[in-house]
Amino acid sequence: MSFPSLPSGLRIYVIGDIHGRADLLREVLTRLAQDASTSTSSNTLLIFLGDYIDRGPDSATVIEMLQIAARTFPTICLAGNHVSYLLRFLTDPAFAPAWFGVGGMATLQSYGISLPKRLTPRDYPSLSRALLEALPPHHLTFYKTLGLTVSFGDYLFVHAGIEPGFAIVDQDREALMNIRQPFLEFTGDHGKVVVHGHSATHAVEWRENRINIDTSAYATNQLTCLVLEGSGRRILGGPA
Repeated sequence: MSFPSLPSGLRIYVIGDIHGRADLLREVLTRLAQDASTSTSSNTLLIFLGDYIDRGPDSATVIEMLQIAARTFPTICLAGNHVSYLLRFLTDPAFAPAWFGVGGMATLQSYGISLPKRLTPRDYPSLSRALLEALPPHHLTFYKTLGLTVSFGDYLFVHAGIEPGFAIVDQDREALMNIRQPFLEFTGDHGKVVVHGHSATHAVEWRENRINIDTSAYATNQLTCLVLEGSGRRILGGPA
């Protein structure tokens, strides 16, 4: 495949896993708006790769900020595995230990839900009900209507990755939100360059067949924004 590119006149800003770090998202959106003001492209698009919630302290604020950003720029938000955990907890409170083990309690607290000092399985149903009552309707709609993939030019955007050897229409939903191996180890041609998050690193991974921009924002204070335009690509704010 020739060097990957986007259609003429299109600039895309791709933002990695946020995980409740509203402070970092605010910084990125400020820099993004300044950068976009200098663009000569006729169309600007924001793509968020998922995992907006959990771990960091401000998940609810992050969701609100994403919806405000969409009023300024055309925006596509993709589904990540952590949103699927929240939705499952709403219908299956027994899923609590699995979700809480990867940062779900921080999301509950961001919606104003107090946690008991000694959490037991008997608390799970009441916490599930409390979350459902605390979620603003537009947040719940947001969580339930996220897409899984989107493609422009020579790029495919997805949260976790794809199963090598399968067409996009044949991809398993769980794989798109959760896959690591064998996707990360595959060095062949996917047909498009896959831009993804999910597999946390401390620096952007540039591969011929994929670009990973999950730079562990909640732990490293580095939320990465990839800028794609024509055949060019750069990191907003400098190299990573």
